[in-house]
Amino acid sequence: MRTSCSCKMGAFKRKRGSGSGAGKQAKKVKFAENGTGKQTARPGQESEKEHNIPAPVSRGKWKNKERVLVFSSRGINFRTRHLMQDLRTMMPHTKADTKMDRKDKLFVVNEVCEIKNCNKCIFFEAKKKQDLYMWISNVPHGPSAKFLVQNIHTLAELKMTGNCLKGSRPLLSFDPTFEKEPHYALLKELFIQTFSTPQYHPKSQPFVDHILTFTITDNRIWFRNYQIIEEDGSLVEIGPRFVLNLIKIFQGSFGGATLYENPRYQSPNMHRRMIRLATAARLKEKQQVKELQKMKKSEPKVKEKEDPTQDVFVTPAEEKQSDIQLVAPEPKPVKKKKNKEFKRQRKLKQKRL
Repeated sequence: MRTSCSCKMGAFKRKRGSGSGAGKQAKKVKFAENGTGKQTARPGQESEKEHNIPAPVSRGKWKNKERVLVFSSRGINFRTRHLMQDLRTMMPHTKADTKMDRKDKLFVVNEVCEIKNCNKCIFFEAKKKQDLYMWISNVPHGPSAKFLVQNIHTLAELKMTGNCLKGSRPLLSFDPTFEKEPHYALLKELFIQTFSTPQYHPKSQPFVDHILTFTITDNRIWFRNYQIIEEDGSLVEIGPRFVLNLIKIFQGSFGGATLYENPRYQSPNMHRRMIRLATAARLKEKQQVKELQKMKKSEPKVKEKEDPTQDVFVTPAEEKQSDIQLVAPEPKPVKKKKNKEFKRQRKLKQKRL
């Protein structure tokens, strides 16, 4: 019996601080096997677990396995980089990748999505270090839409009071005009599949505490993110916010036949050109006005003919006789100074008194 006990004790190691003194109650001792993370206890003592693994958040079956790749081309500014980071934190089903080179064609994005095992893509394309375009595509068969991104405000820039749980599922709210026109209906389905978090996603939380709104005003799509307050159901904006100006909708992914083209779209180059032409026209008009003023000043003045009816209502004033002095006026009398004798007499009188 002793040999068997010694063999068993040799397979275990006792932890520090687990000794029991005489006259004291025996403490619970933990034992761990060599080379394994399993925990066992001595007979007659209760075993305790050192690492408590929490239960999974969602125990349902993850069926809708939508994965969105969010990345950009080279040449983007800091605001676009912060916007990409905000979208990644807001959407737990996204993946990231390194920036794509400008020389590469857009068809390479389909291969990158296939390598990353993604079926949706949000690609930011920067041009001239000032214009930003956003592609939203269904990889690999399409459709895809190209937008001009305007009025970008990120979470770090805006001091919003709203806040939401990271990884929570959002509610998507769409303008009624999305159902009236066919190209907006196609964009609505594309937004739903891209921005909505799949149910029972491993990185998502089982809470709905914010709303993503897509409204159409001034022929543009306005994106906003609001928090739902539990007390009264009111909304508080969280951010980020941006405006999407639709350019084209393609049948394929990053190319193919054009399904819709926005007739009211004006490129940023054309917009800047119109501003330059307007300022040049204003300066030219000012210069012409100055030249006309110089011409008028240099021209000889032409005497106007006297109008006989000009003095009809003029009342003649009474003539006053003018006194003309032909002789110079007499000089004024000058006061003579008192003699010094009178001064001496006054001083003597004052001394006597």
